[in-house]
Amino acid sequence: MEISATGRLEVRITAADVGKRVSVRCLSEAGATGGKFTDTVGVLTSWHSGVLQITRKNGQNVRIAEPSLVAGKVVPAAPARRRGPAASYGELARISARAWRPVESERLGEWELRAAAGFTRRANSVLPLGDPGLPLDAALDAVRRWYGDRGLPAYLQTATGAEGTQELLCAELERRGWVREVTAELWTGALAPVADRAGAEAGRVVLAQEADEAWLARYRRKGVGEVALRVLGSGPSVWFASVPGEGAVPAAVGRCVVDGRWAGFAAVEVDPARRRRGLATVVMAALARRALEEGASAAWLQVEEDNAGARALYAGMGFGAHHAYHHYREPEAGAS
Repeated sequence: MEISATGRLEVRITAADVGKRVSVRCLSEAGATGGKFTDTVGVLTSWHSGVLQITRKNGQNVRIAEPSLVAGKVVPAAPARRRGPAASYGELARISARAWRPVESERLGEWELRAAAGFTRRANSVLPLGDPGLPLDAALDAVRRWYGDRGLPAYLQTATGAEGTQELLCAELERRGWVREVTAELWTGALAPVADRAGAEAGRVVLAQEADEAWLARYRRKGVGEVALRVLGSGPSVWFASVPGEGAVPAAVGRCVVDGRWAGFAAVEVDPARRRRGLATVVMAALARRALEEGASAAWLQVEEDNAGARALYAGMGFGAHHAYHHYREPEAGAS
């Protein structure tokens, strides 16, 4: 955002503040005149050779030349929450991981290496919650060997934008040539309002604890074989919802995993010919009512940043972004 400079500006941060959340103001262009500035808020992930790197909540990296810096301060680590149940990043990372389990996993210190024959990045990536017990380069070498032994590319799933997320690890991965391929967000919200949104089709929703062939026919992921079925069926209490269509394929489907106070929604798919008729809302409402009966009170879901339709739907239900998460892929062999 460009603003006019007013009052006295001071730089109150140094390289010793790397890892902290900061707010800085800099000249928008070198040699700019007229008092035009740009503000950036995020985690200071590096400061060396006269350049600051700040990672914003969505994972975007901003590089700022030190001579352009005119003001800066450390701000509270956790931004004020505007909606949704209170939750830490660590809690949500573990809850979401339990809702989409791999078929094989192994610990590397506090990191979890996960594999499921390539079915989805989430089930085939490292969840690095803590210390791997090795220096970073050695840990990344171990990760690459583990996935290489399984004929899979190595991915790390990281997060930014909340207290306890991994901006510094993201910066280290990028310095080592790891490539960020996907960014999405985890959103949270209260569960009861979702359950209250049942429409005229509510009575037609069928719930089951296993995905049958009809449900899978509407689910659009490729390669839904035995491994995929194991991943889809994983979680403490898994429910599948279907709205019957005119033929054998349902008009809409969805999946929910109930885990303590949390209900996680995923795989909400609607027949393209029947979109914008409220079927996704009806599916989620039926699953939410089931989750309430099992004692859940809060909800979460994951949505990619370019899925405008889904984001509008979930925002209308009271969901809001908690943090962004990213999948980093190992550099190509020989890449610097």
